[in-house]
Amino acid sequence: MTPSRTQVAIVGAGPSGLLLGQLLHKAGIDTLILERQSGAHVLGRIRAGVLEQVTVDLLDEAGVGARAHHEGWVHGGFDILFKGERHRIDLHRLTGGKSVLVYGQTEVTRDLMDARQAAGLRTIYEASDVTVHDYGSTRPRVRFTKDGMTHEIACDFIAGCDGSHGVCRATVPRDAVTEYEKVYPFGWLGLLSDTPPVHHELIYVNSPRGFALCSQRSTSRSRYYLQVPLTAPASAWSDEAFWEELRLRLDSEARDRLVTGISIEKSVVPLRSFVTEPMRFGRLFLAGDAAHLVPPTGAKGLNLAATDVKFLASALVEFYLERSEAGLDGYSERCLRRVWRAERFSWWFTGLMHRFPENGPIGQKLQEAELDYLVHSDAAAQALAENYVGLPLNFGV
Repeated sequence: MTPSRTQVAIVGAGPSGLLLGQLLHKAGIDTLILERQSGAHVLGRIRAGVLEQVTVDLLDEAGVGARAHHEGWVHGGFDILFKGERHRIDLHRLTGGKSVLVYGQTEVTRDLMDARQAAGLRTIYEASDVTVHDYGSTRPRVRFTKDGMTHEIACDFIAGCDGSHGVCRATVPRDAVTEYEKVYPFGWLGLLSDTPPVHHELIYVNSPRGFALCSQRSTSRSRYYLQVPLTAPASAWSDEAFWEELRLRLDSEARDRLVTGISIEKSVVPLRSFVTEPMRFGRLFLAGDAAHLVPPTGAKGLNLAATDVKFLASALVEFYLERSEAGLDGYSERCLRRVWRAERFSWWFTGLMHRFPENGPIGQKLQEAELDYLVHSDAAAQALAENYVGLPLNFGV
């Protein structure tokens, strides 16, 4: 067994773990990141790419925002399509000038990986059998296996950024946590293609055949989604079947502008709301998907992870520079108030845009009435816009 030490051991090299490592590095705090997958596998994950301003600001603070500003796509609004007509939600006007940036999560991860490598910081990929120990004491440890050898890392704190199926949350005793969950009876079938987007902004679609979303990564790469049952895998859908179903859910203008092509990636994502309380267990802190999941409708997953990391990084910097534990003590409560606001918004927006046959004809009529109110009331549209662009970082403090 080879002993080692770091100040903060980070489990998970996704965007939340890498962003935390970069923010702490900027503050002079030593970190080690452990990841059970290869770097190539991490970069191969296709995820959403709508960034709130607070997330963009965090990338700038971490010193990795230049490419996002250069290649990202600023969106000042989006369209909602229902009953065959499109209505624009003007984010810029309704929020006093705020917007979102379309920039793929894969590219965020790449930028953070490159920065960590350039700084010569330690990331151990393909670390198997990771376990966390003694996080209830002042001397927590992390063990893992690499190349057939067992290693142990002594540290001051452990950051669980290892996702919903990671070891950190699973290690916590069941009686120490409360879990809240809602599972939806459908998923999103997503297709990525090197084709020009159908529209310069996102289109959220509520059609009689189900929800659809027209999104993009650049002027030449598009991302589309369809609401589908969870009874068939993505492989059951040919590219031709996907494009035909998408056409049936769009309005005539979008159908005429739709450019189809061979899929680069195709997958089905189940929709789920999930929250773990609390997010701190002694010197083990959960962040991102390790603590909460949201339906992708409101584009909150990566943004919530980023703000968890901001709160945790600030608390750790306060501990090391000022010897104060106030930020650490308030971490869970501070995060969870923001998390629940985002969960509420994602639940509401998902319920508004998807079809729920089990709600019957009256449920459909009520949904249509709410959509009609939303697009004809500035007050209702403003509430949507404010939640979409993101709450300020100091919310709930």
